[in-house]
Amino acid sequence: MRVAVLDDGGPLGAGTVQQAKHHGLDVAAIPKPAGIDSLAQAELEGKLAGCSAVIDLSGPPGLDDGTLTEEYGLVIDEESLLSRVRHSTAMLLAAEAAVGVHHHIALSVVGVDRIGTRGAFRGLRLKEQMVTRSGIPYSIIRSTQVFEMVDDVAEAATEDWIVWLPPVQTRPVAGDEVATLLAHTAAFPPLQGVREIAGPEQFRLDVFVGEALTAEDEHRRVFTDWRSTFFGSRVRRNDLLPGPDAYIAHQPYWEWLSDRTGNGDSTS
Repeated sequence: MRVAVLDDGGPLGAGTVQQAKHHGLDVAAIPKPAGIDSLAQAELEGKLAGCSAVIDLSGPPGLDDGTLTEEYGLVIDEESLLSRVRHSTAMLLAAEAAVGVHHHIALSVVGVDRIGTRGAFRGLRLKEQMVTRSGIPYSIIRSTQVFEMVDDVAEAATEDWIVWLPPVQTRPVAGDEVATLLAHTAAFPPLQGVREIAGPEQFRLDVFVGEALTAEDEHRRVFTDWRSTFFGSRVRRNDLLPGPDAYIAHQPYWEWLSDRTGNGDSTS
């Protein structure tokens, strides 16, 4: 079976392609520099021709969703973001329908159903709605914060060299394990619903970012404030936590940090 992976240029792209191949799938990777925003409809249909499934990794909030400023962190023009999401998602779904794709797998974020009315999550909620109403069989995989995105979370929250974050609970997860679940989902019939994935440990969002900055000897420091937003959205204490039926991944955060910094002897 042939599957297209729409890579947003982030850390999940290569891992998802690799895991899809491990699942015995023939993979067509479409990187963002040559992705749907720069393709005519006919070109996109040509790239998707022969594909039974599409894995769209463009969902989770990132620095591309707004303008990064030194004074205010990531500033999001919600209407511009919604316009881009509406255009690119409609184009992709129309191309899939034209070439007979029968499984759309969308990467999303845990909590979008609770905090999807402001900021980058508003665009993500729109994307989910368009997928579910498209008529194309689908699976939505909602992930908690991916380890590899910790730098983007810090950058988005940095104001005058201070990282401001709300002290909300989260269960961050390894990108490799998210990639494995996406590939596994593509190899099986559509869920026609949502599945969540989360990491094995629960701690605060500010701790998630602070430990990474400390491990890298970063000069920035993390301060907590309930008024701080997360990619433009106000978040309550448990909004980023998964439900009881979520798949719980295995790799702990400290192990990933140790590998990242080259300190393989770390055990805390």
